[in-house]
Amino acid sequence: MSRDMSTFMGHPKGLFLLFSTELWERFCYYGMRAILVLYLTDKTMNGGFGWTTKYALSLYATYTGLVYLTPLIGGWIADNFLGQRRCVILGGICMAIAQFILALPNSIVGTSALSAFYCGLGLMIIGNGLFKANISTMVGDLYPEGDNRRDGAFTIFYMGINLGSLLAGVIAGTAVSFWGWKAGFAASGIGMLMSLLLQLVFAKRLLGNIGIEPAAKRDAANNASGKKEPLTAVERDRMKVIMFLGLFVVVFWAGFEQAGGLMNIFTQEYTDRMIGNFEVPAAWFQSLNPFFIITLAPIIAAFWIKLGPKEPSSPIKFVFALLFLAIGFLFMVGAVMQQGGDLSVKTSMLWLVGAYFFHTLGELCISPIGLSMVTKLAPLRLCSLLMGVWFAFNALANYVAGIVGSHVGDAGALHIFAGIAIAAVVSAIILFLFSNKLIQWMHGAEDHLVEKKEAVIAEV
Repeated sequence: MSRDMSTFMGHPKGLFLLFSTELWERFCYYGMRAILVLYLTDKTMNGGFGWTTKYALSLYATYTGLVYLTPLIGGWIADNFLGQRRCVILGGICMAIAQFILALPNSIVGTSALSAFYCGLGLMIIGNGLFKANISTMVGDLYPEGDNRRDGAFTIFYMGINLGSLLAGVIAGTAVSFWGWKAGFAASGIGMLMSLLLQLVFAKRLLGNIGIEPAAKRDAANNASGKKEPLTAVERDRMKVIMFLGLFVVVFWAGFEQAGGLMNIFTQEYTDRMIGNFEVPAAWFQSLNPFFIITLAPIIAAFWIKLGPKEPSSPIKFVFALLFLAIGFLFMVGAVMQQGGDLSVKTSMLWLVGAYFFHTLGELCISPIGLSMVTKLAPLRLCSLLMGVWFAFNALANYVAGIVGSHVGDAGALHIFAGIAIAAVVSAIILFLFSNKLIQWMHGAEDHLVEKKEAVIAEV
């Protein structure tokens, strides 16, 4: 099956199909995430469950942890049995059904509301597991080995993720404000249907065979023996880099994911959200991060190019990410200190804006870089599986984030925010000390940086 080989903005048109597919899937996921904890803790007559903050954040930790753990299984299924394309379609169907189950009116579900809620969460977890790692792997498959457009492709793809997130916070939050919680879930489900429609209509023409054949079968066909062969020493070293950097990803996302939990609660309860006579919905603040992503991503990409021979390697970019995370939480420390121990005091929105700004800078230094790095380092027959492993580190991070946030009543917000900042700085120092060894284990996977440096020096 041939595919359209023409390009747009210097990239295969298939990239922009995957961009759009992921945009609407992320709209589905983040629309739900923006309202989930608020829905669980709502004690009014608007249809929430009225749970305690600690109980709601504990469930949030379990849910987000499983959302990022199941891509490990979905990647294995794609690599060995179904291929990425079929997994993406099946995952999208599961997530669409899940959102519409969550959107069922109380008049229909009645006393089964909690059971329907857990059923919806379960289908979201399964669907995301089939979808997430495989859509990212297909982005890498658009480019041959050594193609230096790959990092830029993942930056474009990542902008799609965050455009979906930006729309989700605003649209889901607005739907809830006017029509209640169920409308927020329904809006998210409609977004998932858009994602499925795009993939079903355009994938055959723009992607061709990409994602159809399981990677393990393709890899065996490329071997002289025609069979699966043991990993080489270079492949094992490159896998070490993925696993080692994954530990620092846990630290970063455990802090970053406070956005959907503790920081979301702080926004709702302790932030002055009034602009004149209008109170900004708490869910809208979930759109600050994707807004900053969309506006800052082109600037950051241009900045790496501007650095020329001084552009840092992936491990050093991870170091920057951890430091930016720490700075962001210093803003949250400032917000808590503004209260002076009086929980009735409402803090300025500017603290949250500053925190989300620096967290976004950190995210741009770690997330698209990490996705691209996995596709560079992973052996072909394990690519989706290792992408799932990468997301499994996020699973652990999300679980840790929820557990940490749920102890706000015991430790206090000040100690949690400050503790995360300190942990990020210490982790950044450790990673910096190991960075040269990691580059050695990559065995030239980032040689395009070296070539770029040599070209700049030659021009001078």
